[in-house]
Amino acid sequence: MPALDWTFFRSSLLHWYDPARRPMPWKAVRDPYAVWLSEIILQQTRVAQGMPYYERFVETYPTVTDLARAEDDAVMKLWEGLGYYSRARNLLRAARMVANDHAGHFPDTYEELLSLPGVGPYTAAAIASFAFDRQVAVLDGNVYRVLARYAGDATPTDGSRGRKHFQDLVDAAMGDTPAAAFNQAIMDFGALVCTPRNAACAACPLSAKCVALNTDRVYDLPVKAKAVARRTRHFHYLVVEDRGHVLLQQRTEKDIWQNLYEFPLIEADRTALRVEQLIALPAWPDWLPPSRITPEGRSTIYRQILSHQTILAVFHRIKCEAPIEFPEHLVRVDRQARSLYALPRVINRYLEEKALTLDL
Repeated sequence: MPALDWTFFRSSLLHWYDPARRPMPWKAVRDPYAVWLSEIILQQTRVAQGMPYYERFVETYPTVTDLARAEDDAVMKLWEGLGYYSRARNLLRAARMVANDHAGHFPDTYEELLSLPGVGPYTAAAIASFAFDRQVAVLDGNVYRVLARYAGDATPTDGSRGRKHFQDLVDAAMGDTPAAAFNQAIMDFGALVCTPRNAACAACPLSAKCVALNTDRVYDLPVKAKAVARRTRHFHYLVVEDRGHVLLQQRTEKDIWQNLYEFPLIEADRTALRVEQLIALPAWPDWLPPSRITPEGRSTIYRQILSHQTILAVFHRIKCEAPIEFPEHLVRVDRQARSLYALPRVINRYLEEKALTLDL
């Protein structure tokens, strides 16, 4: 295989680049808070979905100090619907670290930025280059794809070896081009031209020297070595109504949706169960005596697909026929108060669709 022409690569890329092709409110902004916020929101989130969240966060918390002072539940509620809630928890931890340990000023080097919770190599490189003009190349999914196809490189991108290999490639591709311009150009190129499917190869300025195109391997690259193991979980939510209120609990374990609120939950081995069958399970809560409740309906199955799990959720509406003493970890909320609590998307879908006539 002939040597890769990185001079052709970067000159063609920069000639193609036009910020107007992919306008975003954080582009050309040197405020590290805005850059950091946008990058955290866009981790594992499409731009179209993340844009309104970014705008709401900037409006609600204009500075990192404002965010650092925010209540945890308020931030989780504002994040509601974005998923991967560990990002929101790290967002708060990092904001408080910047406010308390750095006097409200973001670290300005790649190495120091890596010390912030939730900031990995890609995010640190993006902040360092866009906000502080540091000469650091970014490496994200778009960049992996562009480089793997241009170089015809089947090195698996997952794992430390693959990351180091592609970091060497992107450093060679960038050369002495200002990192901020190069990074934005290659990310936009991957999002608009060298896409995962239906790549615009006919209009690609790199096509003459793209190894994948010229060897008919565009959609074979990039390569991942590890298959993602997926499991299915069956959630039975108890929508317990008590004198115009329902009960919520906060997920505090190190599991999905940590710190979000939900209805009391029984996790079982299948979804085809009714309240009468759930009562017989060891997981049925002691505080909910079967003699004092009336089952009033069972929803259809709601599905939520996460990165490594599929959640199948069923909602059982239960009415309390007599006063019940609830444990302290449960919160009684009325219709107005429910909007204050951040809920998983699968529960919001159930409430929005009103599969049962729930008075919320």
